[in-house]
Amino acid sequence: MNDTARIDKWLWAARIYKTRSIAADACKNGRVTINGVNVKPSHTIKTGEVVSVKKSPITYSFKVLKPIEQRVGAKLIPEVYENVTDAKQYELLEMSRISGFVDRARGTGRPTKKDRRQMDAFVDPALFGFDEEDDEEDDL
Repeated sequence: MNDTARIDKWLWAARIYKTRSIAADACKNGRVTINGVNVKPSHTIKTGEVVSVKKSPITYSFKVLKPIEQRVGAKLIPEVYENVTDAKQYELLEMSRISGFVDRARGTGRPTKKDRRQMDAFVDPALFGFDEEDDEEDDL
């Protein structure tokens, strides 16, 4: 068995990215580093190297246990890499999840269904410039 593998194939085979082309694009755009150095999709990796992957808002770190180029089942992933991501990164991820709901002030953003109905009730009568009572007087 080979003791090296292309980084883009490994990222796909280890199920870090859904497709190989997405993994290659991540390498080209500087989101994948090995030991702190940006790498091209064709870069070869060896056992023991640490691969860092930036997926907003955090950076995941993986220690290569087995350089593979063929995709394996999800149950075999622990044999392929060891997740060595810093605990602070996971705290950052949790904070970003929470802050998405906490920081939003009431009334900002997209209106709720209730807000929309209230706006419709306010706008509809004024839209035509007269009330229903005016219609009855015209009929006389």
